[in-house]
Amino acid sequence: MTWDHTAPRENSNPMEDLRKWIRQELWDQVPVSISVIDRSFHIIEANRCFVNTYGEWRKRPCYEIYKGRAERCENCAAAETFEDGQVRIREETGIVRDGLQTYYLVHMLPLVRPSGELPYIIEMSTDITAYKVLEKEKLEAERLAAVGQTVAGLAHGIKNLLMGLEGGIYVFRSGMQQADSERMVKGWAMLDENIARISTFVKEFLEFAKGRVPKVHLVSPNQIAQQVFDLFEHKAELAGISLRSDFQPNLPYALMDEDGIHTCLVNLVSNALDACEISDKSDRSVVLSTGDEDGVLVFKVSDNGTGMDYEVKKHVFTNFFTTKGSDKGTGLGLLTTKKIVQEHGGRVSYESAEGEGSVFRLQFPRDRLPHLGEEAKSDVFCVTGG
Repeated sequence: MTWDHTAPRENSNPMEDLRKWIRQELWDQVPVSISVIDRSFHIIEANRCFVNTYGEWRKRPCYEIYKGRAERCENCAAAETFEDGQVRIREETGIVRDGLQTYYLVHMLPLVRPSGELPYIIEMSTDITAYKVLEKEKLEAERLAAVGQTVAGLAHGIKNLLMGLEGGIYVFRSGMQQADSERMVKGWAMLDENIARISTFVKEFLEFAKGRVPKVHLVSPNQIAQQVFDLFEHKAELAGISLRSDFQPNLPYALMDEDGIHTCLVNLVSNALDACEISDKSDRSVVLSTGDEDGVLVFKVSDNGTGMDYEVKKHVFTNFFTTKGSDKGTGLGLLTTKKIVQEHGGRVSYESAEGEGSVFRLQFPRDRLPHLGEEAKSDVFCVTGG
């Protein structure tokens, strides 16, 4: 677009020339599709960019030109603006003159007469198709990255499940050797439970990339903690580490995703035992505890292992960061734990000192826990757990 302001005509006013140019030329020079719509939703005027984008507009309604429709749109923004006289900005999809789908950002401006009558709306549409294509490519790249996280997370979780299976096998086998039927039943139950977890584990982590809604029901926090304690009791004994439990008696039940919380505690206890294994202390210990502090359900895992230095603490919730080496860790355990806790409206906090150990807390305000789906509400009843 050009405007010659360097050689003003005789007796001309530069500002008046500019105003005249704006009135006569700017309408067709701007790279934005502009149209004027009347109350019958027909376009009564349009600029050059509109014609180049959408084609012939005379005697045609806006919904036919923009959308290729035979009738008015169900959620018509123009109708809403005619109704209340408000300026509107929306993202829309439409069809350009060559039949291709387009994305555009439309501004709707009411033209109100001094009498208050609103006979027309000006629509200014900016093509954002290229932006939408880039946005889609970005989302696809993020999805693929999430799939990579999911696969790595699967490896991390399967390791923990295998540990549980090994614990169950040990308990069952030792029960057979001692002719202890009660111990055999306990070992078999551990095996059965972990095999069942495998069937749902893959589905859970495949959902990691696209997000996940907790599958909540009324559960005993102490029971979940006890299951995790039982899984690691044998490993801790073999490593010469004291694994103790400190569960608050009669801790009230809570609406939680049992498998998700189980995964969180498995990750924390596993990390605590690993930290103790590489410590040269003689009295290595890990404590798994539960409690309720002023309406906040708390799980706590503490150890007196190696602890973390400043650099490690900076990366503790970073994707794929691990201090265990590629043969033992994927760097997704704490990341997964944080994600699950946040899905429950909770938070993860920790304290750690190099050479002294670490304490991790999972804190769940009860008033922020997920709600049951409609199909499960009839099963809710008040209960406390041991």
